[in-house]
Amino acid sequence: MSIFEYNGSALVAMVGKNCFAIASDRRLGVQLQTIATDFQRIFKIHDKLYVGLSGLATDVLTLHQRFAFRHKLYQLREERNMRPETFASLVSALLYEKRELAKDFVVAGTAAESLYGACESMYKPDMEPEELFETISQALLSSIDRDCLSGWGGHVYVVSPNQVIERTLKGRMD
Repeated sequence: MSIFEYNGSALVAMVGKNCFAIASDRRLGVQLQTIATDFQRIFKIHDKLYVGLSGLATDVLTLHQRFAFRHKLYQLREERNMRPETFASLVSALLYEKRELAKDFVVAGTAAESLYGACESMYKPDMEPEELFETISQALLSSIDRDCLSGWGGHVYVVSPNQVIERTLKGRMD
C-alpha cells in the first residue's frame, strides 16, 4: 500500500453554470481501521476559493497551513484576494510540478477510479447550483460506497457569485 493511500480519501470538484462545487468524504483511517468520522479535507482560502487535499493526514494539514500563510502574505502585499489562476500557480510551485486547470471536473484520493466513472456518466456542462449539488453528491456517495478506505458521508460546498452553500451528506457508516 502506498503512503498516499494510508489514510484513504475521496475528493471531487465540478464546474457548473457560474458556480462550482467541491466535495469530500469524512473518514480518516489508518488503512482499514477508522480513526475519525469528521476529518476535514476541504479548506476555505477566501470567500470564493476553496482547496481540497487528499493523501496523508499530516501532509493535508501542513499544506493547508502553507497555502493559508501564502495567501495572507499575498493579501498584505497586493491588498486583494488571490485569483484562482494565481492560486493554481502557487499550488504548482509548492508541489514542484505543472498542473493543468480542468474545465469540467477533477477527482483525487483512493476512490479516484470510481469517481472518474461516476463523474463521466453524471456530469453535464452548465448545471445550475442545485443540480450541481445533486450531481456531485451522487457521484461522491456512489464512489465511496465502492472504496473501503473512504466513506462516512461527505462535505459538499457549492460556491456561486452570491452565496456559498455548505451541506453534510450522510452515507454508509460501515
